[in-house]
Amino acid sequence: MQQPFKIPADEIARRIKGIQKEMQAKDIAAALIVQRVDLFYFSGTAQNGNLYIPAEGEPLLLIRKYMPRALGESSVRRIIEIKSVKDLPLRISDVYGKLPGSIGFEFDVMPVREFNFYRQLFPDTDCVDASPLIHKVRMIKSDWEIRQMEKTAELSAETFEYIRNHIRPGYTEMELSGMFEAFARKRGHGAQLRVRDYQTEGYPWHVLSGKSGGMVGVLDSPASGEGTSAAFPCGAGAKKIESNEPVMIDVGWVFNGYHADETRMFAIGKMPEKAMRASEAVIEIHNAVLDKAKPGVSLDELVQFAVGKAETLGYAEQFLGPPGYKVTFIGHGIGVELIETPIIAAGKKDRLEAGMTFALEPKMVFENEFSAGVESVFQVTETGARLISRVPVEIFIC
Repeated sequence: MQQPFKIPADEIARRIKGIQKEMQAKDIAAALIVQRVDLFYFSGTAQNGNLYIPAEGEPLLLIRKYMPRALGESSVRRIIEIKSVKDLPLRISDVYGKLPGSIGFEFDVMPVREFNFYRQLFPDTDCVDASPLIHKVRMIKSDWEIRQMEKTAELSAETFEYIRNHIRPGYTEMELSGMFEAFARKRGHGAQLRVRDYQTEGYPWHVLSGKSGGMVGVLDSPASGEGTSAAFPCGAGAKKIESNEPVMIDVGWVFNGYHADETRMFAIGKMPEKAMRASEAVIEIHNAVLDKAKPGVSLDELVQFAVGKAETLGYAEQFLGPPGYKVTFIGHGIGVELIETPIIAAGKKDRLEAGMTFALEPKMVFENEFSAGVESVFQVTETGARLISRVPVEIFIC
């Protein structure tokens, strides 16, 4: 039976202090956390409610439902129950004696209609964007958070081992994905990956066999060419997996709110020589980028280094997609959401800092043939980078 999970009180306190420091620097009097993942991050619970964080002093957690569970999950000391979100201004005034002159919201995720509703609740308060501050605080992971991601990585490694032992010719991509989804769910996978982009579904299983991986756009939205719906063009399709063909499998895991995102190449019997060379090349690029990653290196440097490495290996045309459809990134931040800031993308001058965590994913597309890729989660340390992923960085020949 899964043990009860609770974010430690000192961890919550560290996060609150972090956002308050950023608010003070930007002269923002308070923040009102609305989005569910941010609420979980700063309060420890994802129950229906809001977290009011003043620039100084203790926060106030206002829960609409379900109060008993919120009390058990959150270490915030001020927790009150409200009947309606319309009660927010009155209850904040009761606790703090006044309403703030400015209040920060998550502009990057709040629907316009919902924001307008909140703005009407605080007509005399200046409403500003607090999302960059939230992302900045969440970007650096604590030792406790790293341990949570390591637990997720262990479960992901078990899932890849299951795939290695159960992949068979004749299964459709969807059948195989259903099999290892059931395996993962039994081990605690939360099923729904948390994604911030409203245009993106948190779909955790991508199986791309042979020509399914050779589609233009596969790096933006992994999809199979045969049997996928125009309404949901991602994940796995109805194509049957065959022996002696490359199969790229991308698995997203979430456990207790923390994500892993990993890709490995598989083949049943034998990997075709062309696909084997490409798969070995993306692993070489992956490992070279990890060797280069350390505090102070810019995100753009990592991308340019990876592109240069691909060119040296003879894969300039296929790396990051076919000509005319290439993506500009090789990885993304990861934590309580599948994709977090910063993104390892061309032109990004932000520099690596100790405590950042990324999913590194160099991939190639051979148009109308196959894809080759590898993806691992790593942590930036004080001196370099270390893998959080536990899946062997190798090609799985089954």
